[in-house]
Amino acid sequence: MVPTQASDSQSSGDQPKVSQDGLKLSIVIPIYNEEETLEEIVGRVQATPYEKELVLVNDCSKDRSAEIMAELEKRYDNVRCFHHEVNKGKGGALATGFKQVQGDVVLIQDADLEYDPADYGVLLRPIFEGKADVVYGSRFLGGPYVRVHLFYHYLGNRALTLCSNIFTNLNLTDMETCYKVFRREIADKLDIQSRTFAVEPEITAKVAKMRARIFEVPISYAGRDYSEGKKIGPKDAVIAIWAIVRWALSAKA
Repeated sequence: MVPTQASDSQSSGDQPKVSQDGLKLSIVIPIYNEEETLEEIVGRVQATPYEKELVLVNDCSKDRSAEIMAELEKRYDNVRCFHHEVNKGKGGALATGFKQVQGDVVLIQDADLEYDPADYGVLLRPIFEGKADVVYGSRFLGGPYVRVHLFYHYLGNRALTLCSNIFTNLNLTDMETCYKVFRREIADKLDIQSRTFAVEPEITAKVAKMRARIFEVPISYAGRDYSEGKKIGPKDAVIAIWAIVRWALSAKA
């Protein structure tokens, strides 16, 4: 059954009126020391108009994140929580979450407030309309609002995306974005092995090798600076470059 299409005049901050035709959305949320934002981001996700489950993965947080997760699991019947006894990084948390999903479409959501679940409609539309296997939400395509980036962080993102594109032959504008959405069949094939922020180039290289239909859509972005808890730094850029080369040269998708 073909989903109902939304009007082309809608902005990326709106929820397009696209029928999901009974498809269930699995939202994987990796968590590391997010006690200040965790309850609010879950509330925002719950407010989106989709049949969904939330898969929360606590990557050995040292704050009250685990306690808050327990409270959220009691409050909502569609929240399932998993915990790492040792820190495995964002990639490890995503690997755990992807193995637990039960839905038809898988979406990655960070636990901070940088990415707005109000953009789900724009992200999901290409999949619901049967056009895409994978959708990336780009911070650089002109969403309704974007916080001014730290210059060197912005430059690093663009450089890493360019490097990734050279090896994958894609024309992405934002390889490092959190917002990545997959049809379940694609998500099941990913077999995530990275245990750091290198997971972003790993995923990108693997979906490129699958020859998946990849779309990119504009999203809003309210990025944090380091004083507000931003975790990625220069060391992660070096790791990402190594990952780009590693997964580009790997024979297996």
